[in-house]
Amino acid sequence: MARHLDETDRLLALRELNLLDTAPSESFDRITRMASQLFESPTAAVSLTDTDRQWFKSRVGCGPELARAEAPCHVVTESGEVVVISDLTLDPRYADGELVRNGMRFYAGAPLTTRDGLTLGAMCVLDTKPRTMTADQIAILTDLAAMVMAQVELQHALGRIDPSSGLPNRNQFAEDLEDLSRDHAGEQRVALLVDVAGPLQLNNAMRILGPSYLDDMIKTAATNVKEWLGGTATLYHVGVTQLAALLQGETAEHLFRRTETFLADMANQPYASNGIGMAPVFGLMPVRLGEVSAAQVLRAVHGAAQDARDVESGVALYSVALDDAHQRRYALLDAIRAELVETSGLSLVYQPRIDLTSGRCTGAEALLRWNHPTLGNIPPGEFIPLVEASELLRPLTQWVIDTALRQAAEWQRSKNKLRISVNVSPSNLEEGDFAARLAEAMQCYNVSPQALEIEFTEGGLIRHRAKILGNLAKIRKLGVICAIDDFGTGYSSFSYLKDIPAQIIKIDQSFVRSLAQNSPDRALVRGMISMAHELGLRVVAEGVETQFAYDFLRNSGCDEAQGYFISRPISPSAFETWLEAEDISASS
Repeated sequence: MARHLDETDRLLALRELNLLDTAPSESFDRITRMASQLFESPTAAVSLTDTDRQWFKSRVGCGPELARAEAPCHVVTESGEVVVISDLTLDPRYADGELVRNGMRFYAGAPLTTRDGLTLGAMCVLDTKPRTMTADQIAILTDLAAMVMAQVELQHALGRIDPSSGLPNRNQFAEDLEDLSRDHAGEQRVALLVDVAGPLQLNNAMRILGPSYLDDMIKTAATNVKEWLGGTATLYHVGVTQLAALLQGETAEHLFRRTETFLADMANQPYASNGIGMAPVFGLMPVRLGEVSAAQVLRAVHGAAQDARDVESGVALYSVALDDAHQRRYALLDAIRAELVETSGLSLVYQPRIDLTSGRCTGAEALLRWNHPTLGNIPPGEFIPLVEASELLRPLTQWVIDTALRQAAEWQRSKNKLRISVNVSPSNLEEGDFAARLAEAMQCYNVSPQALEIEFTEGGLIRHRAKILGNLAKIRKLGVICAIDDFGTGYSSFSYLKDIPAQIIKIDQSFVRSLAQNSPDRALVRGMISMAHELGLRVVAEGVETQFAYDFLRNSGCDEAQGYFISRPISPSAFETWLEAEDISASS
């Protein structure tokens, strides 16, 4: 059992290991993602128990920290034992806490224990629905906690040899590079990193074979790579599934071609561990000794290896341009996280929508804008996909809904009976409490459901059809209008429209913008309008930019339209001015 009573020693160890408030690490993130997928839970974290907070070294589906008493991780730390809480709402310690307010119901955590028996925190998984854990699942969670601690030891010099592979570790790599840089400054080397398995492959294999598969896989990969490299090259185990080497005597370009040949041979005669084939990728970088640190080298070749997953050959050279793009994406996400605390740069603009029969404004689409304090206006097409792939999607969507409802309430008080449409991601519609939060927000701002419209694309229906359709039915039951956005692209099909509880389809602007030049698109748009009306759906056309498109849509029976021909997206005050001008024009 862990020695957990001496809190002073425990906190001292936590600080000596230099874990708190450090940058994200792929080595830990890989384990966290693995836990989330193995247990099919939306949230997983490597939680470290500080004096008065739980800080998450790695996380999926949650924020960076919680107050110490808000999460059961502190109970794991204090007891040194696995803690499973099937339903947080039934536990008086957490029933009214932040986890429950954020939709969490289930918690399980295994202790992160040092060799000295001090518990630093917990490897935990959470779910939005009550559940239980089998003995086998508890064993797997405990193994994952052990993997986290093995990685902690690797990163903080508790030895120079990896215990699972027997190879020199990251600390030894750093020390060796420092020695080479001192003794051979200015000489050229090529850094190589091989990531021996992709996340999906690794997670599937561990689900079948358990964490011991990882040790066997690394040993098999190390044997194969060392045999291929030949000579006296030292191979290092620098990450959970990552091996690295510094090579002398060949250029990066020559090694690139040699690696391509090696991977092609593997495709014909794949190496396997426990009968499961490996899918390694390689990242390469030329290194001039004395000019870069070990951390810079490993970061660069790790990035190149991840880029290699997007190319057929499975090998990539480090690219400054790609690296800058990745750095920008990370910086933008970090800045958005700060914006959600103090939203000085976030705002909504509103694009008017008009009825094509009467010409009167029926509502507006709320569109998110971000004015970064130093980078200026960031295009939505750049930052929204980043948010959709992160844990920030839920809080940012909630901010958009709250802001739009505040505006709807203001317009409602001024007798403008306009409907505001808000875009949500398919991932939002997979959240079990989305409809309930929507109802709570409308009640909070005293906004009629008829004043709100939820727009969504159908992409998520491929993965989670039942869950999304169930949420849409709840939204419809609230009295909120549901609209299918970007209709006519991707997964769009009339065959499933009868199953979706939507009242509106929005024809994608790619069809509308080409109406004047493209006769087939005109036929498609007419067909969409006719079929939608047969199914009892209203039709809105996006991207109306010309008189021709406006007249064509009106004559084809389209119900509503929006686009630059009518108005650009504008601020709330500009919208009110535009609306007054339109009312005067219509009355005259």
